[in-house]
Amino acid sequence: MFYVFILSLFRERITPENLISTLRLRVLPNDLDINFHMNNGRYLTICDLNRVDLFIRSGLMKAMFKRNWIPVIAEHTMTYKKPLGVLQKFDVKLEVTYWDDKYFYMTHTFNQGERVVAIGTSKGCVYARNKGVVSPAEAMTAVQLDQTKITG
Repeated sequence: MFYVFILSLFRERITPENLISTLRLRVLPNDLDINFHMNNGRYLTICDLNRVDLFIRSGLMKAMFKRNWIPVIAEHTMTYKKPLGVLQKFDVKLEVTYWDDKYFYMTHTFNQGERVVAIGTSKGCVYARNKGVVSPAEAMTAVQLDQTKITG
């Protein structure tokens, strides 16, 4: 988490029109299960890290902290195609494919080179403790408002 947080501060910003985040990682010994390949639960953790990168680089993290909002995952599925072994490099790409009046919908693709090794989908929202779910449109408007205040 700390590595992704620091890295994200120095990477190129992500625009609301192109909500895509890619991380290049390596399977570490603590990622392994008893079969000596990456544990299925670790994929979900890496999806979380990918979302943190997207939140920071898009400005959504700042907007959420400023308004006391939190991100919540409502649903997540993964399909595992090929195992990742110890020390293998891989890329994981998160793309916000669309949103409706309540949820952001995301696709997570794990690649080793050109080969897709796992793919997942998730549905998440921004939640305000005092009023419930914040619509994605309101969340993205808050991001744009915060960015306008900085540049304006």
